[in-house]
Amino acid sequence: MAMAHHAACDHDHDHHGVAGAALAAELAAAESRCAAADQRLTPPRRRVLELLLQAGQPVKAYDLISTFAVDGPPAKPPTIYRALDFLEKQGFAHRIESLNAYVACRKEADGHAAAFLICDCCGATREIEPKASAEIIAAGAAAGYALTGVTIEAHGLCGDCRG
Repeated sequence: MAMAHHAACDHDHDHHGVAGAALAAELAAAESRCAAADQRLTPPRRRVLELLLQAGQPVKAYDLISTFAVDGPPAKPPTIYRALDFLEKQGFAHRIESLNAYVACRKEADGHAAAFLICDCCGATREIEPKASAEIIAAGAAAGYALTGVTIEAHGLCGDCRG
């Protein structure tokens, strides 16, 4: 379930996700957050979150469909999209519009603004603290908007690809 490399990227990168005890801890924390919010992390939602955490990088919904089932047929698209919608609303995942892909969010703050640095060569994606989001929220409020979310996507080349 690796991100596709851009044609100009002729070197390998390791994009590590979460595994083992760290993965179990992340899933347990998600269960606890859901319980505290009176929500259910159903088996399909849990599996999609698990796949996103394991990937460690943005994943397209159709890649999730093909890897969803451990044994047996792949999941149906509505199952994956409903799970992704739930995970986004609960703050466990972000949709990266420019990539048409999803990435696990490991921050515990509900409704936080998200900013991503995206390498156009290797696909590496890093979530960072967006300083500009406060200004965007303030500008929205001044214009009469009550913003419910801010996502910033910045494209360029990571240090490895520039190297």
